[in-house]
Amino acid sequence: MVPFALGGMALWAVAGLALLPFRDWLAATGRTNWLGICLAGFLLGLPGLAVMLRHDANRRRRRAGH
Repeated sequence: MVPFALGGMALWAVAGLALLPFRDWLAATGRTNWLGICLAGFLLGLPGLAVMLRHDANRRRRRAGH
């Protein structure tokens, strides 16, 4: 599950970085919140990553017990 969390975080980071050169256009069209949305998506991925790390560790532990 960790690759899914990392992949989602990477997508948000790439989207945010891709929007950085267009800050003036975003401001002119009233869409500056798009950068904040990308940042929030990346940052909310951090707790998701922690959950997935724990999930994978528990799954490995359960499989090792069988």
